[in-house]
Amino acid sequence: MLLAAGGTGGHLQPALAVAAEAAVRGARVVVVTTPGQVERVAAEYQTFALELRGFSRKLAPREHLTTLRLLAAAVPGVGRILKEVRPDVAVGGGGFASGPVVALAALRGIPGLALEADAHLGVANRLLRPFVRRVCLSFPIAGLEPPKYVLTGRPLGPAQLAATAAEGREAFALRADLPVVLAFGGSQGAQSINRACIDAFGGRELGFQLVHVCGPRNHDAVRAELEAKGERFERYRLVPYTDRLAAAMAAADLVVARSGGSVAELAALGKPAILVPYPHATADHQRKNARWMVEGGAALLVDDAELGGNLIGRLVADLLGDPRRLAAMAAASAALGRPDATRRVVDEIEKIVTR
Repeated sequence: MLLAAGGTGGHLQPALAVAAEAAVRGARVVVVTTPGQVERVAAEYQTFALELRGFSRKLAPREHLTTLRLLAAAVPGVGRILKEVRPDVAVGGGGFASGPVVALAALRGIPGLALEADAHLGVANRLLRPFVRRVCLSFPIAGLEPPKYVLTGRPLGPAQLAATAAEGREAFALRADLPVVLAFGGSQGAQSINRACIDAFGGRELGFQLVHVCGPRNHDAVRAELEAKGERFERYRLVPYTDRLAAAMAAADLVVARSGGSVAELAALGKPAILVPYPHATADHQRKNARWMVEGGAALLVDDAELGGNLIGRLVADLLGDPRRLAAMAAASAALGRPDATRRVVDEIEKIVTR
């Protein structure tokens, strides 16, 4: 299996979950990604790097020309990879690295499948539609129906699915007798969520425990503001970054977060949430992801422009103070979750190879 993914870690994570499941089933997995992602992959799989970049969303002719030059320069390299690897199937994991690999493979008679990680069809996958036999969707998208499109859910890795509340409490030194709220805004943090947490919870006597992942670049400034408010960090766990986010989610009774791919993880773990979509996400896909949770009864949606300490403080207090409502949201989240998504995607890959 030749797996092409890259551009962002958000594309690579679900693709690597698929790679792990395929490898367990005996597949030989070869990964093509961008140079910046090679380090994450090369220890596990034979890996090739392509120097590519996505098209700018702005009207920037010079940037578009650079993208096209890189794409043209990558074609011979893709040809050499296909000749060396001789894959039975090419899988596009999303991002700009997937396009030329899967398309050129199709032109050489190698069947293809594409993964869509968000609640809209990205540029790469829109371009790949004629070249693949299946597009596996993480979320329902209006107008995209079987047999070409299959709703599998967003692939998650074993570590994400196996996380437990006990593991999370141990990792973040949390007490078992107090509720836990987790707040995060992606790997780099989110300024609006950081601001709201500082204003709502800093220096106050909390009736719950807060795990606040603020982002490495923001940590010193956020901590200084909290200290200025008299925060003693007894029930307020300020974390710059964690590779144990799944464990933190598992321990949480309520999550405050952006609504990127992590919403699938929240649903798989059955967690209720207050979601704050990043307003500048491509095609507003974070709002679409959040709406999926909201319409399922699992989350509340707060616009980034409206987010503030008073609002987030009131919403958290209301939800934690209403255990029946919180339990109903958790049950709704679990009902939306697709913990078997990775298996479903690899099933589709095997069908293509068999055919």
